[in-house]
Amino acid sequence: MDEKQALIEQFDRELSFDNYSPMNDVLVKFIFGREERKNITIDFLNAVLEPYLGHAIRDITFSQTEQNPSSEGLKLTRLDVACELDTGEFVDVEVQVVNQKNMERRTLYYWSQLYLGKLQAGMDYKKLKPSITINVLAFSVLPQTDPHAMYSIYNIETGERLNRDMELHFLEILKFAHDQKPLREMSKMERWLAYFSNKLNRKEREELAMSEAAIKDAYDATKVFLMNPAERHAYINRQMAIMDYNSDIADAKEEGRVEGRAEGITEGRNEETKNTILRLWKKGKSLADIVDATDWSPEKINEFLRSRNLRPAR
Repeated sequence: MDEKQALIEQFDRELSFDNYSPMNDVLVKFIFGREERKNITIDFLNAVLEPYLGHAIRDITFSQTEQNPSSEGLKLTRLDVACELDTGEFVDVEVQVVNQKNMERRTLYYWSQLYLGKLQAGMDYKKLKPSITINVLAFSVLPQTDPHAMYSIYNIETGERLNRDMELHFLEILKFAHDQKPLREMSKMERWLAYFSNKLNRKEREELAMSEAAIKDAYDATKVFLMNPAERHAYINRQMAIMDYNSDIADAKEEGRVEGRAEGITEGRNEETKNTILRLWKKGKSLADIVDATDWSPEKINEFLRSRNLRPAR
């Protein structure tokens, strides 16, 4: 058995309802991207968006998650969960567990594909519909301490909003402290943050499920998902890909640190050698003496002296 297969089998043995990631995008699409469970998606979207929309979302229509490029050569976009609200707005939900240091631009790109996706050549700009991206992140990228932030386009001097066509929501799960207040005192948004945080014990999850019907349905769907061999296999493969990516990043950082230390040592030696050359040159030592005292060639020594506007050693 090779190492990869052994790791897959270990993942499979350890994977259970008590030990899984609710932010695995295969699982997210299974729970939040299926017509038969759209009540879960609607509830989550209301928790995030209702205060900004000014009304409750009552229905959604799922959209194709693969956005075809408008012309040859453009980037293909695959969204996690895409839908249209009953009031016409387009929404994209993205779950990201790996920080590729590009989230700010990435969400703008996804939003632009959502916003322009239905506009055909010759159509009036009035046909454009407000578009919303919701980024559920397992890492922090923004400066505020609140786990939820919404960005749009505003006049930098007056604070006046240009229009309501753009909303970029960020849910930074790391910034949510589930133990700061009892579950019964949490808002609907906070309860969904608690769900994604995956820090609840079994008793707390039971309490959360009793307080929110949609979250109970999400937990029930997770149990179905974990019992399905094909879905389970896809989940494991995704977790392994994430692990491989993180391992590669860690290796690259360590390699960079080693190279940096080596460069620092080399640079330090170079400075020491330069000081030695200058000291011997000022004492009138010959080129042969300077070569003997350093590991530099005669050509390199005199090149260095010329760079300091000093006569070459002889």
